[in-house]
Amino acid sequence: MVKKYLLATRLPFIPLACAFLAGCAVGPDFRSPEAPDVGKYSPQPLPSQTASAPGTGGAAQRFVSDRDIPGQWWTLFRSEALDTLIRKALADSPTLAAAEARLREAEENLRARGGTVYFPSVDAGFSANRQRTTGASYGQPAAGANTFTLHNASVSVSYTLDIFGGNRRELEALRAEAEYQRFQLEAAHLALTSNIVTSAVMEASLRAQVQATRDIAEMLRKQLDLVETKFRLGGASLPDVLAQRSLLAETLATLPSLEKDLAKIRHQLSVYAGRFPGEGGVPEFRLESLDLPVDVPVSVPSALVRQRPDIRAAEELVHAACAQIGVATANLYPRITLSGSLGSNAVRMEDLFSSGSGVWSLGAGLLQPLFRGGELSAKRRAAVAAHDQAVARYRETVLNAFRDVADTLRALELDAETLRAQADAEASARETLSTVEAQFRIGSVSYLSLLVAQRQYQVARINLIRAQASRFADTAALFQAMGGGWWNRNPSGEQGKL
Repeated sequence: MVKKYLLATRLPFIPLACAFLAGCAVGPDFRSPEAPDVGKYSPQPLPSQTASAPGTGGAAQRFVSDRDIPGQWWTLFRSEALDTLIRKALADSPTLAAAEARLREAEENLRARGGTVYFPSVDAGFSANRQRTTGASYGQPAAGANTFTLHNASVSVSYTLDIFGGNRRELEALRAEAEYQRFQLEAAHLALTSNIVTSAVMEASLRAQVQATRDIAEMLRKQLDLVETKFRLGGASLPDVLAQRSLLAETLATLPSLEKDLAKIRHQLSVYAGRFPGEGGVPEFRLESLDLPVDVPVSVPSALVRQRPDIRAAEELVHAACAQIGVATANLYPRITLSGSLGSNAVRMEDLFSSGSGVWSLGAGLLQPLFRGGELSAKRRAAVAAHDQAVARYRETVLNAFRDVADTLRALELDAETLRAQADAEASARETLSTVEAQFRIGSVSYLSLLVAQRQYQVARINLIRAQASRFADTAALFQAMGGGWWNRNPSGEQGKL
């Protein structure tokens, strides 16, 4: 009775002990790094809005901190052509296809390893061997030779007890690797869309510069005709004519370079969209076809580390490195493997499953490393060093992310001021040129004054175009620096999770 009582009282603790061993895993448990305790992106306080440049489409941009970034942020530029091109690129880009394949590979590796961690290995086998033995094999040379066929069918089971959690830590590392590839895919998605928007803005800028250069060249031709007419009538000198011809030639010489850059941007947009440059089909972009987003969402600094795909990817690398410490630690402890097999042996196929042909075996193995020349301890120290390296790289990624946001916010402030100054300069240069042209026709100013006014207007107009394009490009860069709103890009339309 006493033995039965002790057995009855101890039996409930057996599954508890097994559950404890199953839940025990050596090595540090991973915790997500805390968000930086930073309240702003740059030393200067962020203004509520930028400057405006009336008459150039340069409205003031407002920095809104209580508004989330949409998943399809590029639609804020209100360009149907841009939205169509990006959708095609997301469907056909080989860069995204490669990133998706890497994610699938990591997920399948995780499933494969999970099958060996949570379930035993079960294998079925069948063999047929033709053998010839002699009596000498049994110590009876006179017994003669014997030839027979041995058939074997068996099922074997083996399972390694994960007492110290090494296998589960390895699985944890593979899970972190899959998450890393998922965020790498989001980063590739963000980079592709940002590159397309930036390239479209660059194309629009170059197209405007080409058109402006042609307009200026046409104006210079008219002025050349006027100067040549005055030269024939004695109102201008030959150096005046030559100087006007030189300015026209210099202006026309800038066109091939601009057109070359424009062609390269067009080819790059085709590649982004997964098309060959010779196929065409890429829409043309102009500055007037793009709307500058007026309300620009600006995330609080504490949320940035959960929004940037590169930061989340770096965090998963820290997670994987942390799990590898557990794997290296578990390798220092014993491993217990259970195995068993059940089968049948017979010399005739029809007797394979008859009574008396069954065979079975049960086994347990214990492996305890005793001496490896310091290998296992060194590998654990190497895993700790790899974790420290991943932590340092994570911190570097966070710092660079905050720098990106600070750079783009400051750039948008200065872009607006630059655009307003360039708009004033272009208006002043245009008015000055118009006045000097009228005065030159009646001979009240010298040709040198006209030449100076023409050069100033040419420079001012090109600079105005570049200033307009910079605001579009830096606005796209800010959306990219903020993470691009991938957490809001959900096919079901529901709010994504950070």
